[in-house]
Amino acid sequence: MRRMIVVAMAAFSLFCLMGAASAEGPPAKVGPRERCPVCGMFVAKYPNWIVRVRADGRWYAFDGVKDMMAWRFHPEQYGGVPAEKIGAVWVRDYYTLEWIDGRKAFYVVGSDVYGPMGHELVPFASRPTAENFLRDHRGKQIVTFDGVTAELIASLRRGMRMR
Repeated sequence: MRRMIVVAMAAFSLFCLMGAASAEGPPAKVGPRERCPVCGMFVAKYPNWIVRVRADGRWYAFDGVKDMMAWRFHPEQYGGVPAEKIGAVWVRDYYTLEWIDGRKAFYVVGSDVYGPMGHELVPFASRPTAENFLRDHRGKQIVTFDGVTAELIASLRRGMRMR
């Protein structure tokens, strides 16, 4: 009887761990010495802009969506991994600062709000919130994760506001 209880408890624990792994969110904290792989800035200095990516079995931290996208589009330049090996992408909603799925977020481009590295894609959990921000902050457009292009990132990195 005791053996059955131990086996049942072990099976339950394994089941719980598997569930937790599939719903894995971003690590709670970024270390104070952790640097963005694109620009080299200390990421923890900008907690509202942090982006977390799980790729190839490891967590990466970025100081904004723009740098994460540069890493995604040009992994060979920044020691990144191929796009197909990128798993979870977590960003913070601009207003609530809650972690949201970066692949489902709506990003405002070309606004008068700047991130740690200047022009930035500003993330939101919902399209209506992104639309309000776009109007209030003179944004130029709203894009989704899959709608972001390497050309858009290059123009933002050059510091150009979209026309």
